[in-house]
Amino acid sequence: MHTFKCTDIQLNSSPLRILIVVNVFRPDLGGGVLFADLCDGLHERGLNIHVKCAYPYYPEWSDKSGKNGLKISHETDLGYVVERHGLFIPRNPNSLIQRLIYEGSFFLSLLRKIPRKNTYDAILVFNPLIGAAAYAGVASFLSKTPVWLNVQDLSAQAAAAGGIAGRSKGTSVLERIQNAVFRRSSFWSSISTPMVDTLKQIPGAPSDVHLIPNWLHSSLAKHILEASSRKRNTLHSPVKLLYSGNVGGKQNLLAFCEMLKETDASFSFRIQGAGSRFDEVTSWMKHHQDPRFEVHGLSDEKNLAIALAEADFFVITEKPGAGNSFVPSKLIPSLASRTPVLALCDPKGPLGQEMEEFGLGCRLDWNAEGAISAFFSNLNSTQLASWQSNCASRSSFYTREQGIDRCEQALTTLSTKSTS
Repeated sequence: MHTFKCTDIQLNSSPLRILIVVNVFRPDLGGGVLFADLCDGLHERGLNIHVKCAYPYYPEWSDKSGKNGLKISHETDLGYVVERHGLFIPRNPNSLIQRLIYEGSFFLSLLRKIPRKNTYDAILVFNPLIGAAAYAGVASFLSKTPVWLNVQDLSAQAAAAGGIAGRSKGTSVLERIQNAVFRRSSFWSSISTPMVDTLKQIPGAPSDVHLIPNWLHSSLAKHILEASSRKRNTLHSPVKLLYSGNVGGKQNLLAFCEMLKETDASFSFRIQGAGSRFDEVTSWMKHHQDPRFEVHGLSDEKNLAIALAEADFFVITEKPGAGNSFVPSKLIPSLASRTPVLALCDPKGPLGQEMEEFGLGCRLDWNAEGAISAFFSNLNSTQLASWQSNCASRSSFYTREQGIDRCEQALTTLSTKSTS
């Protein structure tokens, strides 16, 4: 496994021409913010960037712009071209049939425009959408352009973990399709050591799969820095818990809420979310009327930074079995704000390993009887301060400059190999 460093290679003198294929892009949240920040950073460094993406829809799973359809639009106000393609947006993201149509529609929509030979020096495609990776493979073959596959999530495994596809013959078929698509790319990377190790097990994987972690994007980093003066190193009473982000099948957040409710612990749990299972959580809270819980939609970045600064713990939940398919990007803002993590996850998954190796908070097993009650009983401000210090130390690994350095160097390496 190789992690790029700033001194790995000399950059080319002429600007690289890069095609970036993603499903989500600003103003979409989650990966959309990160991918846009990467494009901004590469553009600031003089690279010629062209983005192919969908119209905004995530994590609400709705046509946020009102423009989703057959028309291909082009935006140039960022200094580079953002080319938006329509796709089928599932009414029920947990339906396997609708998710397959969603994947296929993006692939077919992208196919309407294939780059010509020598248009780009490299193609960078982000997975979890296999449709995007499949398009990049076709574009590479027809234009003779090398592809970098950046695996943020393993689609087939994540579908099984989230309950979209059962662990059966259907999952096996999805994995074979996924792996066949991946093999069309010559350069692979992922965002955590366990993910890299998983990719290496795929038949036909490159001999070297690279580790290129995500980072804290610039606008949220600014707000977190401004809110940091609110941070305290003593526990609130009641203990303040925060969850913010996507609420889907992989997170299993409702199950965690049910476990919390059964305790007599003194806590205040604020949930800020959106996603396919968010309505279930909202309905559950309305039904139980437990004053220890409050639920809201996703906030803007400024208010997220404030909520992180005021929280004692940031909650990250992963459904059992989901831990080897992805590493949650929400971990990074938590570290930057020095907010320890309360994680319910597999011990050997990316999040579990990160928690244990760097002491970022408390990791609990789903099936450990009495674990949540014991967590609250054993809390003390000395331990909290230690976890806060560990979070601050680990956050330096996820800085923006390092992240964009690694990506620029990977693109330079790929384009250099293609011309040598």
